[in-house]
Amino acid sequence: MNLPALLDERRARAALSRAVEPGDEHAGRWLHRYGATGFLDRLLHTDGTSPPGTSAGDDPFPGTGHKRVASWRLRATAADPDRDLATIQDLGGRFLIPGDTEWPRQLDDLEDARPIGLWVRGPADLRTWALRSVALVGARACTPYGAHTAGDLATGLARKGWVVVSGAAYGIDGAAHRGALAADGATVAVLACGVDSPYPRGHDQLIRRITEQGLVVGELPPDSHPTPSRFILRNRVIAALTRGTVVIEAQHRSGSLVTVRAAARLGRHTMGVPGPVTSALSAGVHELLRGEAALVTDADEIVELVGDMGQLAPTRRGPVLPRDLLAPAAAHILEAVPARGPTPTTVIARRAGTTPDETLAKLYELHSLGFVERRGEGWELTRPSASTPNARRGGP
Repeated sequence: MNLPALLDERRARAALSRAVEPGDEHAGRWLHRYGATGFLDRLLHTDGTSPPGTSAGDDPFPGTGHKRVASWRLRATAADPDRDLATIQDLGGRFLIPGDTEWPRQLDDLEDARPIGLWVRGPADLRTWALRSVALVGARACTPYGAHTAGDLATGLARKGWVVVSGAAYGIDGAAHRGALAADGATVAVLACGVDSPYPRGHDQLIRRITEQGLVVGELPPDSHPTPSRFILRNRVIAALTRGTVVIEAQHRSGSLVTVRAAARLGRHTMGVPGPVTSALSAGVHELLRGEAALVTDADEIVELVGDMGQLAPTRRGPVLPRDLLAPAAAHILEAVPARGPTPTTVIARRAGTTPDETLAKLYELHSLGFVERRGEGWELTRPSASTPNARRGGP
């Protein structure tokens, strides 16, 4: 395809991004069939004439409702792609379309719901970042526990070289972006509005900082406002763009669950962070964890799932107590010493199933290590005192 054709394709997609709502699969099918320029050409023929390749009176969009087509046509007629492209260029951004070297190819998994294009601000290469990215999403009205956890996970991922993707909303999203930025890491905000119109307004400074240090991405052209449906549809882009989605606090009807379920449909990793069983904000996450989502608690566990083979989280275990270091024979004798009162060696030997001589030798060994004391003709466990603070736990 020559350069003028490429420019026509970009202009057509820019116009269609204003004419068609994000995620409209009807439009996606016609875009796939006709191409961007052919689809737009058919929309703009409103005078009764037929576009090239069709016969007079033919319906160019059979099976698609007339109201939907009328809405596309009305918006396409009013679209000014040259102005939108100039606006994004003046902001230092760009409009990406399929076929560009920076286009993240994993978005193609959305098939007919694939974005028509992406309006992008920020210095990084979106395709490169998306190849090593994780989505952190969750409740807007989160608890301090949720905000702390999101920030901690984002910081840990950023320090490991992973890109944190979220939606720039209040609550978990904002905490995730801030956690990545605090570690001088990479983060991407996927907006449900124009990338020139930061939303929510209270995150204006945060989104500006992401624009400088990371990337701000959206399907909608400049000066587009968010709507509830656009927030929901935006979530499919977050899911497709990343290698996995982590949910941190979500009620049963949370939009965050839409993201993780979209990730599951696309074959991405789905993860959840558990919370208090008494919290309604954890109920949606716990429901996911009862299904296909994996339980994660830190960045290492996330990377074990989404990273390369062999990137395993460290083995978890409790604290090592002094008695854990005993040889098996000595530990066996220690377990046979009753908790109360001095006990004769013969009784301890009988409880342990060993000879009195062997038992006595191990008791003296345990005495030297501070685990037992001699009381007359018997033995007892060392009693805790101010001078032996660890005795209660079985060690000096």
